[in-house]
Amino acid sequence: MTQSSHHRRIQASMPLKITHTPIIDQGVAHQKRAEIKAHFSNTYDTYERLFECLKDDEAYYLKPEPLRHPLIFYYAHTAVFFVNKLRVAMLIEHNIDDRIESMMAIGVDEMSWDDLNDANYDWPAVAEVQAYRDQVRELVLQQIDELPLTLPVGWEDPFWIILMGIEHERIHLETSSVLIRQMDLKHVRSHQDWPHYPDDHDAPDNHLLPVAGGTVVQGRERPGSTYGWDNEYGHNQTIVKEFKASQFLVTNQEFLSFIEDGGYLDQQWWTTEGWQWRTYKNAEHPTFWLQRNGQWYYRTMTEEITMPWSWPVDVNYLEAKAYCNWLAARTGKPIRLPTEAEYLRLYDATVGAVYPEWDHPPGNIDLAYTASSVPVDLFTFGAQGFGDVLGNVWQWTESAIDGFDGFEVHPSYDDFSVPTFDGKHNLIKGGSWASTGNEVLRDARYAFRRHFFQHAGFRYIESEHQVNQKFNTYETDELISQYLEFHYGDEYFGVPNFPKACIDAIIPHIDLQNNARALDLGCAVGRSSFELARYFQHVDALDFSTRFIRNAINLVEHGDVKYLIPIEGEITELKSFSLSELELGDRANNVEFAQGDACNLKDKFSDYDLVFAGNLIDRLYQPRQFLQSISERIKPGGYLVITSPYTWLEEFTEKENWLGGTKVNGENVTTLDALRAELKPGFAEVTLPQDVPFVIRETARKHQHTVAQLTIWKKHQ
Repeated sequence: MTQSSHHRRIQASMPLKITHTPIIDQGVAHQKRAEIKAHFSNTYDTYERLFECLKDDEAYYLKPEPLRHPLIFYYAHTAVFFVNKLRVAMLIEHNIDDRIESMMAIGVDEMSWDDLNDANYDWPAVAEVQAYRDQVRELVLQQIDELPLTLPVGWEDPFWIILMGIEHERIHLETSSVLIRQMDLKHVRSHQDWPHYPDDHDAPDNHLLPVAGGTVVQGRERPGSTYGWDNEYGHNQTIVKEFKASQFLVTNQEFLSFIEDGGYLDQQWWTTEGWQWRTYKNAEHPTFWLQRNGQWYYRTMTEEITMPWSWPVDVNYLEAKAYCNWLAARTGKPIRLPTEAEYLRLYDATVGAVYPEWDHPPGNIDLAYTASSVPVDLFTFGAQGFGDVLGNVWQWTESAIDGFDGFEVHPSYDDFSVPTFDGKHNLIKGGSWASTGNEVLRDARYAFRRHFFQHAGFRYIESEHQVNQKFNTYETDELISQYLEFHYGDEYFGVPNFPKACIDAIIPHIDLQNNARALDLGCAVGRSSFELARYFQHVDALDFSTRFIRNAINLVEHGDVKYLIPIEGEITELKSFSLSELELGDRANNVEFAQGDACNLKDKFSDYDLVFAGNLIDRLYQPRQFLQSISERIKPGGYLVITSPYTWLEEFTEKENWLGGTKVNGENVTTLDALRAELKPGFAEVTLPQDVPFVIRETARKHQHTVAQLTIWKKHQ
C-alpha cells in the first residue's frame, strides 16, 4: 500500500481541522492578522473540545498523575498564561480574575517550587473557569485586532506574546491528553472528535539499517519564519559518526519479549534512577498496558482495546533505557538510544517537505489522521523505509537538554527552558499524533523528566560511539552570576554586603518575640532569605524569576555554588562559595523558595510576622496594588520592610503607576511621600528612613554604586 493510500485510509476518521503555525517573516500585515486570529481560535476551540472527553465535572478535580495538578488547573492554566504574559509585557493594564490567575499560574512540572498540595487550593467550579476562559478569549481577540503588527514578527514585538500563548496552549493540548489517558475510564467518554485508529496487523520485523555520518547543525537565528522557544536559538554543531538505527519504532510486540524475559524484575538492566522508579511504582509492564485473564489490553486516550501489537510501545525514558540494555546483552551489539544529534542526522537524511510547508503531514502527526498511535510501518521515510521518523509517538533520546551557544531567555518567559537545564530532563524528538504547531518543527526541543509519560516511545541504534554529555558545573548566565556575586561574593570599596546589611538594620527595630513566619519578596538568589532564617522559624522566599529561584534551591540542596564573573572582555574568573562558610547553612532548610508574582500572590502566603520587600517596589507593574494586598498578609503587630533606590522606569512600571518621582499639581512627590500616604491608615513608621548603600560588580573595573532607602512599618494591632 502506498503512503498516499494510507493517508486516505486514515483521514476520514479525524474530524478535527488543525491550523498550521503562521509564517511570520513574510506576507501582508492585515492578512497575517486574520491568519493569527484564526490560528488562535482554532487552538482555543480544540483545547476546549479535548476536555469534552471528560464524563462529568467530577473528573476535572481528580489527579490521574500524583505529580501533576488535577485537570481543572490545566483547563484554566492556558488562559491564565495569556493574561499573565500580556501583563508582564505591559500590553494590558489589569488582570481579569486575580484569584484564578494567582492559583492557576504555576505548577505544571515536578519542580521544587511547584505547589502540588491540594490543601492549598480551593479550586473554582468548572462553570467559573469556563466563564473565565470566555473572557480571556474576548481579550485576546481584541488584542489581535488592536496590537500593532509588522512583519517579520520579532520576539520583542507584541504579537510574539500572542504567538507564545497559542504555542503554549498547543503544548498543553498534548500534555492534557496524556493526563486524560491516565484517568480511570469511568471518568472518560469516547468522543467523535478523538477517535483511535481501528486496525492492527502483525508487527513487522525490526532491522538495523545504516545511517551515514555527517555534521548536524542546530540553532535558529532571530527573526525566524515561525515562532520559536528560547532553547531553539543559538548555535550548535555536532559531528555524528555513522551508526545503525532500527527501521521501526519498538512495537508492543517487541517490548513484550522484554517483559516475558523478566525485564521489569531484573535490576541489571536498569539505571539506578530507573530501578528506584520501578521499585517505587512496582511497575511490571508499561503504564498503558493492562492484563486481565491472561489477555493484554491497551489504553488509548478514551478506551481500552485489545493490544495492538504493531503499534509503538508507550514508555518513559527509564523503561526505554532498560530495554536497550537488555537488547544489547541479548544481541551482543552496542545498542542504546540515539542522541539528539543522531536523531537529527536520521531526520535530515529521510524527511523531505518540512512543517509548516507541507500539503499533507507525511506521518501520524499534527492531529491529521487519528487520535492514537498507528502501526509502525504505516508511514515510512527515505529510500530505506524508516518508519515514523516523524510522528506516531515522541522518541526518547540519550541527550539531556541544555542551551546552545548564544542561548538567551525571553524576558516575558524566563522559566520556559532554564529550569530544565539540570541534567534531569531528557529530550524527546519527532512529535506524536497529538503534536501540533511548534512541536512539529525540526528545530523543536522539548524535554521531560525521565520518569514522566508523554505519548512517547523509542527507536534504538547500534553505535560504538559512547555518549558523554557534559554539563557546566557552574553558573554561566551573566545576570545570575552578577547577583550571586552581589549576594554572596566579595565586598567592594568598603560597602557591606547589601542583603545582610538590610536584615542587620531591621533586627534592632522589631520585636522578635513573634518570629514564626517571614516572607522575602523579590528574594533573587536568596541571601536575605537565609539571613532572615537566623531570626525566624520559617521563611517563604518568592521571586518572579525561576532562574534566580533555581540557584537558591541548589544552594539549599548542595550547600555551595560555582559561577563565572567577567574580568574584562572574554576573560572570566571562576568563583565559589558555600553556605557553611557564610554561617548560613544551619537554618537553610527553614527557607522555602517558590516562584510568585508579588502583585498577585496565592492565598497561602499569609499570616506573616514580617514581610521584606528588598529593592522590589520600583520594579512592580502595580505598586499600589501590592501595598494594598500585602497588608492583608501581615499579622496585627507585624512588620513591612521596604528597601528601594526608587529608580522608576517605564519598562517595568507605567508612569501613571509610579508611586513617586513625579510632580502633582506642580509639586514634587517623592516615593517616601507616597509610601507614607499609602501606608498611614494601617501602619506606623517604626523609625526614620535609613540609607543602605550597595555595589554591584559588572567587571573588574566597572561597578554600580547605588543607595537604597530602608523603611520599617508596623501594622496596627
